[in-house]
Amino acid sequence: MPKLVILDRDGVINHDSDGYIKSAQEWLPIAGSIQAIAQLSQAGKKVAVATNQSGIYRGLFQETDLQAMHDKMQQLVREANGRIDMIAYCPDGPDSGSSRRKPAPGMLLEIAAVLAVPLSEVVFIGDSYTDYGAAQAAGCEFILVRSGKGESTLTQHPELLDHVAVFDNLQQATQWLLEQH
Repeated sequence: MPKLVILDRDGVINHDSDGYIKSAQEWLPIAGSIQAIAQLSQAGKKVAVATNQSGIYRGLFQETDLQAMHDKMQQLVREANGRIDMIAYCPDGPDSGSSRRKPAPGMLLEIAAVLAVPLSEVVFIGDSYTDYGAAQAAGCEFILVRSGKGESTLTQHPELLDHVAVFDNLQQATQWLLEQH
């Protein structure tokens, strides 16, 4: 039974864009995702977000813009009677070698430590192969959603079907988690 569910952001909670999500106005939740987060927290799970945000490194938006996106997300979750216990993000670029940037496990390790949950009781839900890599490196369970980059991740890495649970979106993954775990 997981005590902590860590979520990737873009493509899992909100719609993703190859041009990056750069403002609170562009940050639009995927249908059912806010309610899914609320259901997890109402069921007594801690919920956190771990998100690579290299758009900051690339100069596409500022940390204040990112904070506005996260404020919007938090507000929507609160309005649904849920909560997000922690948000971790990595502003570094893909070639930075950062231990926090997924597929490195740094953000997952940080969240588990701050929220005092052993990694054996953590599930990470993501839509990309880098999310899978981070979960593997951290030693926690991984669930792939087909939303966002999930479908192309499965096309490029069909072997994931042998290793992880796959759902259409966060809402379906949450239902399964709450029923199975």
